[in-house]
Parts: sequence; C-alpha cells; structure tokens
Amino acid sequence: MESFLVSLSTVALAEMGDRTQFLSLMLAAHYRKPWPILGGVFGATLANHAAAGFIGARLARFLTPALLDAVVGVSMLAMALWALRPEALNEHPRDTRHSSAFMATLVAFFIAEIGDKTQIATVALAAAYANLAAVVAGTTAGMVLANAPVVFLGKAFAERLPLKALHYGASIVFAILGAMFIARALRHP
Repeated sequence: MESFLVSLSTVALAEMGDRTQFLSLMLAAHYRKPWPILGGVFGATLANHAAAGFIGARLARFLTPALLDAVVGVSMLAMALWALRPEALNEHPRDTRHSSAFMATLVAFFIAEIGDKTQIATVALAAAYANLAAVVAGTTAGMVLANAPVVFLGKAFAERLPLKALHYGASIVFAILGAMFIARALRHP
C-alpha cells in the first residue's frame, strides 16, 4: 500500500503545472468531451508508466540495496529541483479535427509523457519498490487525479491554481523522499 500511495501522491503533485496538464487543458478546450479525453489520459499514462516501471524494476535487479536507495534518493532530489522549473507546452498537437478526442489524447499524451518528470519518477519508484503493479497503478492514478479537474473544469479552474505554490510543494515532497532514500542507503552495511 505504501508504494501505491507514495507513487500516487508523488505524481499527482509533480503533474501540477506540467506540460501534459496544459495539453489536457488544450484538448479539453478543443474537443469539449471530458470523458474521452480522460480515457485517453488514462490509457496513455498506463502504457507509458508501465514501460517506465518495467525499466525501473529491471534496473533494480542490477543494483545492491544500498546503491539502489542512493540512486533513487539522488533521482528524487533531482526531481525536487526539476519541479521548481515551471513548464509551458511548447508543442501544439497536430490538426485533430478529424480524429476522435480519445485517440488524439491517447497519442498526444503518450508522446508528451516521454522523458517527462513523472515518467522518470515512475522509473525511480519502480526501482525502489518491489510491487511494480502498485507503482504503475499509483502513478497512473496520480496522473488521472491531477488532470481530471483540468479536463472537467477547463480554463476557469486552471487560472485559479496557485502554480508556484504547487511547484514548491512538489519540490518539497521530492526532497523529503530523496532524503529518506539517501538515509536508508547510508544505513545499509
């Protein structure tokens, strides 16, 4: 249960103000069909984070427990710094007037998640926790949880979010997790 809750909260906080959240907002404004968009977010995140989790779990097999905890701790500290950097969506999705809201979201969201901080966090969390399914379920739920208000409430909600405070909050969560893993690494023989 710990792996699920840590994964959920880490990704939900990290996603606030992220480029994929802005992508959700753009898709919601374009299509005005929240359920297919949220379904696309879910499907893309599940596929993307399952692949990331698989990579993280495989990496964990080659590292000693102390080294693994140290690597995850340093990764989390890097994520804390990354969370302080506000993001903007630099790319506009292709003309999707003739495609469905679900497919447009699925493809655009999957591509936008590649190399994103939430995907990298998923790799680190999967390396840190033995329960891959719980990590992927947690990160996917965190992504959907963070994007659902944007998809359903659109621009009016997004403009009221205290993004700077959310970035600082996410950074603090990552820093705490990083410090916990580094402390655990130092306790290993």
